[in-house]
Amino acid sequence: MTYPQPSLYARIGGAEVVAELVDAFYERVVADPELGPFFAKTDLDKLRAMQREFFSVALGGPVTYFGRPLAYAHRGRGIERRHLQRFTEHLLATLEGRGMEERDVHDVIDRINVYSSDILGGHGTSG
Repeated sequence: MTYPQPSLYARIGGAEVVAELVDAFYERVVADPELGPFFAKTDLDKLRAMQREFFSVALGGPVTYFGRPLAYAHRGRGIERRHLQRFTEHLLATLEGRGMEERDVHDVIDRINVYSSDILGGHGTSG
């Protein structure tokens, strides 16, 4: 008899852990001199709430994402591949800093990277 495997969302600890991760992650991102300017006019409380939804859905959680489509939300913002790389580095550091299992860290990064072409608008210059 086989038992269903828990979702990545459940494996890492569910809503509470996702909320903590998003908060810690965005502290890093907003403080980054290269990424911070993207968020200068952003309501950070609203952003964190939306990102909790997004991360929860991306990790297989029982949540509905009500934000704008990623391609639309990121269009025309000048996001280049190097920015996405910095973003991913901060995510990796945040996950590793929480003492997550290596398998879960890689799975989270893989799940978020699925959306890279939407964020980059399909072009992603190397700038």
